[in-house]
Amino acid sequence: MMSEPRAVPTGGKPPEDHITPPSEMPARVLGLDPGARRIGVAVSDPTGTIATPLATIENRGEAPVLSELRRLLRDTQADGVVVGLPVRTDGREGPEAQAARAWAERLARALNLPVALWDERLTTAGAERALIESGVRREKRRSVIDQAAAQWMLQSFLDARAPAPPD
Repeated sequence: MMSEPRAVPTGGKPPEDHITPPSEMPARVLGLDPGARRIGVAVSDPTGTIATPLATIENRGEAPVLSELRRLLRDTQADGVVVGLPVRTDGREGPEAQAARAWAERLARALNLPVALWDERLTTAGAERALIESGVRREKRRSVIDQAAAQWMLQSFLDARAPAPPD
């Protein structure tokens, strides 16, 4: 079960120049769970309703990552990117969140696409729990955990911007 979606707190700071508000994002987007060694990637369906794990990119520097992201964007016909923001459990942002914000800014400029930030707190733990409950063996979990975490983060984003069901 997904946790309740949370918007990314801004801490009283104005939004970054190139970051797009979630409400203004296109329907089909890639979700990225950035890490020092790997970046998990998920994609939404064309209606912006369901997130699916897509790929894991080895983080070998900005140029190779951008090249792979451009390929994935082209192949999936996604028109935007949602970057997971690693907010601490108390809601504060540490150095990892600052790095994710800076990376999202660079992505927005380099890809010339809308980029949003979304709280990714506890997505890896939730994704791992779901994989264990599904019977995925430890060796296989290591190879898919990053994209599963990206899927959890992206699904949270999609759920939060979905219209409220009628009463």
